[in-house]
Parts: sequence; structure tokens; C-alpha cells
Amino acid sequence: MKYVLRPYQQEAVESTVAHFRQTDDAALIVLPTGAGKSLVIAELARIAKQKIMVLAHVKELVEQNAEKYISFGFKASIFSAGLKQKSLTEQVTFASVQSLARNTDKLTDAYSLLIIDECHRVSGDEQSQYGQVITSLKKQNPNLKVLGLTATPFRMGMGWVYHHHYHGFVRGDKDAPFKKCIFELPLRYMIKNGYLTPPHEVDAAISHYDFSSLPSDSFGRYSIENMNALLKDSTRATKAIIKQVIEYSEQRHGVMIFAATVMHAKEITVYLPEDSTALITGDTDNNERDRIINQFKAKKIKYLVNVSVLTTGFDAPHVDYIAILRPTESVSLYQQIVGRGLRLSEGKKDCLVIDYAGNGFDLFYPEVGSKKAQSDNEPVQVLCPGCGFANIFWGKTDGEGKVIEHFGRRCQGLLDDGEEQIQCDYRFRFKECEQCGEQNDIAARQCQSCGAMMADPDDKLREALNLKDALVLRCSGLSAQLLAKGLLKISYYDEDGASCDEVFNLANDTGRFIFNKQFGKRAAPGFTPIDWQSAEQVVNLQQQLLAPDFVIARKNKKYGWKVAEKLFDYQGSFRKANQLS
Repeated sequence: MKYVLRPYQQEAVESTVAHFRQTDDAALIVLPTGAGKSLVIAELARIAKQKIMVLAHVKELVEQNAEKYISFGFKASIFSAGLKQKSLTEQVTFASVQSLARNTDKLTDAYSLLIIDECHRVSGDEQSQYGQVITSLKKQNPNLKVLGLTATPFRMGMGWVYHHHYHGFVRGDKDAPFKKCIFELPLRYMIKNGYLTPPHEVDAAISHYDFSSLPSDSFGRYSIENMNALLKDSTRATKAIIKQVIEYSEQRHGVMIFAATVMHAKEITVYLPEDSTALITGDTDNNERDRIINQFKAKKIKYLVNVSVLTTGFDAPHVDYIAILRPTESVSLYQQIVGRGLRLSEGKKDCLVIDYAGNGFDLFYPEVGSKKAQSDNEPVQVLCPGCGFANIFWGKTDGEGKVIEHFGRRCQGLLDDGEEQIQCDYRFRFKECEQCGEQNDIAARQCQSCGAMMADPDDKLREALNLKDALVLRCSGLSAQLLAKGLLKISYYDEDGASCDEVFNLANDTGRFIFNKQFGKRAAPGFTPIDWQSAEQVVNLQQQLLAPDFVIARKNKKYGWKVAEKLFDYQGSFRKANQLS
């Protein structure tokens, strides 16, 4: 059997070859679910002149990639306990990371390339299973090339798994597991060009679950106890939802239902036709799991209910109805779930997608690099005043779509200095070093420039709150007033009505320098920083001034309350103005 690469698959292969001819830096390719990553892997393995290792995290993916490669007449080894094979003899080996991590002593040959499928699972920790395998392979070949493939290059609690993108912008940290994304294909392109089935997203007119009141951890996960408690009171909603699922699935061939917990999944199966329903959880026996999946793929089972186990490495092209009954704060996971229904299949025109958990994601929009802090946040475009790069951050807009607030910290643009690409150093939010004045990330503990330890803003607030002659304003706004020619009064207001004032003399260079050091580098949401030149200018454009989060004032016998310090871009344990907690 011969294969012909689609144009984008060929481009992904060529990008890989070009990248690794120049550097050994770990690279990443982003292809939507169903884009044929296994063909890209097969072609890279075919053209390789030395040994290749292909890693996956589940046996289904190991088997799927290996079968695709072998079907073209090539030989391959399989190293997976789940598949009952542990061989490394052929030039190309398809392996499960768990099996290989337990047998690193067998990695005695030099491999030129390591390909990691579903690489968003890689954390960069050398003690992790992926880390152990990479370390062992590099002992045999220090110049090992590492290539990751994924549909969703984002990891909750960590952020982007690569540092910068070939289109010229920064995503993750410098120590991200992969240095560069060398090729990316948007989901919208795949659907528009007929490579994937169009999703038909429906907002069903029926009671949804409301998981918004539940707390989640930094990975966007909800506790099973909290979800079960909520779902226990939602039995009526579950019954109504499944009734609609059955109704909408009359003309559908394969229905995948994603449940929140095992208890929830078992309840769901009670309301579905017993003879055409099956349930898979993390505790399902491997043989039973294989039996159920084979029956589902053979269309002997119509409804497949699962709990967090079939989001990756599962391929059943006939699936044409995805019912999401579980919460997630990760659009990556959401895309993985919906991706189960987007593969092409004969007679399949679309895939019905209904989100009964109110996750509210735009399937075509990328992650923006951090956990969605508030339910009404949305991706917003913010231009960098320094380099002009169009950043995408979480933020808020008004009724006309204008950005009124965003939560970006640093510009994600890449600048080319002739030798290498470096990240733009403009910071929308920053903590200023008291020793050298360098702008640092708001969470920094040590100055990146001079190495000085940076004061904890919480320590400053605690100290001020313990002093009898100190006033701490939880600042909710400010105003500017012209006192005399060049003299400017800035008044800071607490949410409870208290206030204190500060006077600046903008008629001389020293006064302008001090004012601009505090207010010229920052700007209110929707505005760009200004180099303030006069008190009159400040008064006329005062809506562009960014108010500090906290103002600390000390009692002065002659002048009353005198501002001692202002805390901008505060991040800590104290509540800011107008926050509920």
C-alpha cells in the first residue's frame, strides 16, 4: 500500500527537516485532531537514515501509529506492555512512554530522532517518564532531535509547551519543553478544505448544569466530591438531557457522551437504551475496554459513555454526535473532546456538538496562555506600544467590543536582532526593582538585572497595617487637579470613601521625571503609555492614568497624610478594591 501526503503534511515534514538541519533545539508541530499525524510520523520515519523512536502515552496511539506505518510495507518494532510486545530491533520503534520509562536500561543504541505524539503531556521535568526516556536516549546520542506533535500545545497549570512560534511571537517560558513551534495548521483550514467534518454546535434549549460555582485548581480541574454533590441535586436535569440526547440521535450513527464523574456516568447509562449503551472509565479492565471499543467501532453499540479516558488516542470516524456533560476550564481538552467527532466518514455530513455543561468555548479560538480567571473573560487583542505586535490575552470588552481591561503581562512579540530572535521586553504589568529600576514580572522574587531580592508587596502591606500612624488605601480610583502653573494634585480614593493627596511639580525636569517614572510607564486599559509633559496635559487626559492598587500613607504633623508608597500591578493575598474576595 502506497500513501500520498496532503500538501500540509508534506510542508510539516519539510519544516521538520529544515529545522533540524540548523539546530538540535526541540521542535513542535501543531495539527488538529484528524489531520493525519500518523502519516507525518510515517514519512519522517521513512526518510530517516538512523534509528527513530516514536512515543505515545496510551497503547491505542502506539498501535494506531505502528499499524499505519506497517501498512505501507515498512517494518517496525513495538515496545508496549499493553500490546504484549517489547522489541527494539527495527530501525523504527513505536513505544509507550510508561513501558520505556520502566526499561531505560534497554536503550543502548543511538537514536537520531525522538517523536512524541500528544506532546502537550510533556512537562519538562527530568524525573517524569518522558524526562527519563529523553535523558537515557541523550546518553547514547547527545545530539538527539526531539519532535513533538499535538493538536493542543497547551497545558493547564503550565501554559504553552513551546517557547516561540515560527510566525514571530512568544508563547511559553524559555524553559518550556519545546523551543519552537515550526508548523501549525488551524482547525478552520482543515474544515474549510474538506479534510475534517464540520462541527454543528447547538445550544440546546434545555436545563444545563451550572458548574460555575465550583472552585478549580491551577490545572482547571474540579474535585470529584464537589461535582458529585452538585450532580446529586441535578438528577432531573440529567434525565432531561439524556432524553434529548436520545431524541437528537435518531438520525445519528455514533454518540459519545463525556460524563463528569463515575457516579454521573453510571446514572447516565440508566437513562440510555441498555442494549446499545456501554460505559468506559479508568477502572475498566483492558480486555473489556478493547471489547467495548471494537463493538462501538463496528456500530453494534450506539452510545459510548466515558469518564476522562477517550479524549486522546481514540479513533472512531463514524462518531457524529458529541454530548459534553462535564466541565473543563481548558479549551485544549474541549478541542480534544470535540475532535473525536470531526474525522471524515462515508455518508457523514457533520458532527452534532452540544455542551450541556456551559463551558462556553469557541472551538476555533486558541488558548491564550493562562487559566481563565473569570467566567466573563474572553480573548482580546492588545497591540504592544513598543513593537506593535498584536497580542492575545484574556480580557474584557464593552458592548461595542472595545477592550476595557486585559490581564497580559509582557508582549509576546519576537524581535530579530540579526543573530537570534528575542522576546520584546515591553511589559504591560511589572514590578520595579528598588535597587536598579529594572522592570520585572509581577511575580518575580529576584531582579532579573541586578539580582537584588525584591520586596514582597504583602510584607509591605502587613507592616503598614500594623502601624498606628499609617493609612492603607485599597485604591478604587484617582483624580487629577491643577493647583497652579505646573503644580498637579493627584487624589487617591479608597472604596470606602477615604482619600489622600499627592502633589507633583511638572514645571521642572525633576518633577516630570518622578511623575513619569510612576505614571508614564503604565496606562489605563485601552490606552497606551504617555510621556507626560505638563500638569495641564495630565488633567485633560486623566482618564488615561492607571490608578495604583494600594496606596500607603504615613501621618505627617505638618501636612497630614503623606503618600509613602504606591503598589501597582499588585499580586498577592490581599483583596483589591471592588473584589469580592
